[in-house]
Amino acid sequence: MLDVSLLGTGGMMPLPYRWLTSLMLRYHGKSILIDCGEGTQIALREKGWSPNPIDIICFTHYHADHISGLPGMLLTMGNAERKEPLLLIGPKGLAKVVGSLRVIAPELPFELQFREITEQEQTFSFEGFSLKAFRVSHSILCYGYCMTVERGGRFDKERALEQGIPIKLWNRLQKGETIALEERVYTPDMVLGPPRKGLKVTYCTDTRPVGSIVSNAEGSDLLILEGMYGEADKLAKAKENRHMTMYEAARVAKAAGVPELWLTHYSPSLMRPEEYLGDVRKIFPNTVAAKDGRTMELKFEDDE
Repeated sequence: MLDVSLLGTGGMMPLPYRWLTSLMLRYHGKSILIDCGEGTQIALREKGWSPNPIDIICFTHYHADHISGLPGMLLTMGNAERKEPLLLIGPKGLAKVVGSLRVIAPELPFELQFREITEQEQTFSFEGFSLKAFRVSHSILCYGYCMTVERGGRFDKERALEQGIPIKLWNRLQKGETIALEERVYTPDMVLGPPRKGLKVTYCTDTRPVGSIVSNAEGSDLLILEGMYGEADKLAKAKENRHMTMYEAARVAKAAGVPELWLTHYSPSLMRPEEYLGDVRKIFPNTVAAKDGRTMELKFEDDE
């Protein structure tokens, strides 16, 4: 099961009812935060979650509304006596940007580890899941992210017995391990069926509609995109500032063939984004004007 929660849905500045941009993903005991705008800590508390278990923080880019909450988040982790390293992923300049922000959070009882994105598309692999960053089109260097949970084939007991594979090796083979024992090599494909459908979430803000979003979002169970403007007369402003309207996001979702779209990263002028859903849903019917705290539990197909 993969928990997805939009902690903050605001762009540019926080509002009393809308914190700045952040997304939390939780899977198999791991917590991944994408962006850390102002108010992220409060949003976490409102959700009933703690910042201390966060394992990875990813950044789309280094505008303040996406990273200004980081120093306070680090201090809170430190005050909670965290000892485990924290991995940070982001565009070029990551260590320098974080180092500058740490002027007000200089002493931490845990290590910060940095992995910079250096390619147009780059995948970071972890146990059980991967994070793929892909370049989008904003006024500064900016990336979207896909989180993919891989799922191997189902264990085939009959095949294992037919091949005389010792029972003591079954669990290790199911976990993907290749084992050499008594002049024979046992491989996972000997006991596993074809790979099964996993889980995938794609998240992207602060960009014009570009092909990289569509190609990377294909196969996603959920697509989260900025819908900064809903007003019909804001298209020119969106193009000028390298953002997307709600209608453009809907067209991207339609092109990607995803089952559901959440809109986020609203302009402060967009007081009630749900008022524009009628026309947006004419383009992509399963569109949600997400609010802070919106959460979904994604499950594997045969677990539902």
